[in-house]
Amino acid sequence: MFEDLFKEIRAAKDHIHVLFYIVQNDAFSEHFFQLLEEKAEEGIEVRLLLDWAGAFGLKKKTIRRLRRHNIEVSFCHVPHFPFFFYTMQERNHRKITVIDGKIGFFGGYNIGKEYIGGDPKLSPWRDYHLKLQGEGVHDLQLQFLTDWKEATKKSVKDDARFYPEIPKGQSHHRFSATEGVDLEPIFIDFINQAQKSLYIGSPYFIPSPDLFRALLAAIDRGVKLTIIVPKNSDHMLVQEASYRFFRILLKKGAVVYQFENGFFHAKILIRDDKVCDIGTANFDKRSLFLNHELNCYITDPSFVQEAKNYLLQDISQSSRLSLDTLNERNFFRSIKEILAKWLSHFL
Repeated sequence: MFEDLFKEIRAAKDHIHVLFYIVQNDAFSEHFFQLLEEKAEEGIEVRLLLDWAGAFGLKKKTIRRLRRHNIEVSFCHVPHFPFFFYTMQERNHRKITVIDGKIGFFGGYNIGKEYIGGDPKLSPWRDYHLKLQGEGVHDLQLQFLTDWKEATKKSVKDDARFYPEIPKGQSHHRFSATEGVDLEPIFIDFINQAQKSLYIGSPYFIPSPDLFRALLAAIDRGVKLTIIVPKNSDHMLVQEASYRFFRILLKKGAVVYQFENGFFHAKILIRDDKVCDIGTANFDKRSLFLNHELNCYITDPSFVQEAKNYLLQDISQSSRLSLDTLNERNFFRSIKEILAKWLSHFL
């Protein structure tokens, strides 16, 4: 994915717009920055938008250096009063790259060594990211420039050169940008329309009460529910937060897999083999109620089948979670589950 992304960035002729949630301080991120600097030196407009919390560790001297190379750098969701605690929790979790208004990338990847297998604990990293070359690129562009205006108070989204004429692609799709409370009813509606099967892939599984009730109702009407999550966790307590939901779902007949070949970070929903959602939103309360997310709902049959094949490949590298395993006595895990329940909104 990154080889393709960097190749397209090198070929940029007019502008490069990049939004990432996380950019680390490591050699891979430095390579990314140098690539942007090279393009800016060529006279290409480069705008880099980062989430304040996700890029908190980025060195100030690095930011100053990027700006000296005529790269416009800005941060979104910087904490502020009077809603300091809320703005401390709010995140822009979208990951968007638009090149010349003609090529777009978005999905689960950020910039850092762990995303290319550089973290032994989380390697190999498994994720889903989309590349677009049809009309949908305009939607990605508009979303980036909308977020850019919110962060910088500068509006350039009406500039016609950012929206060149692009031929239609073959895959019918629709983007959905959400900001906190918008996502829950969309996911509930998606689940309520399921008639036969529902696949959920997410690194975190912490549904809201209403969303969980929708899953239970789907099982009751005969929908086969399959969930895949990572076996290894990248954050404290997120696994333990999911167990109380899995116990109920497993009793109802759902199937839960834990991905074992590295870390599973993909965010995907597939309904009845007819609609596929790939995006940035996790199946958790932070994505539902705090984060700014972007999802893409695709109805092209060939694409849905291709996405399902990838998901089935990941399931083949997973172990099936049993109710007996979850019910084994484990004092420390029980304590963690209690803590996770209290903190579930912020995990």
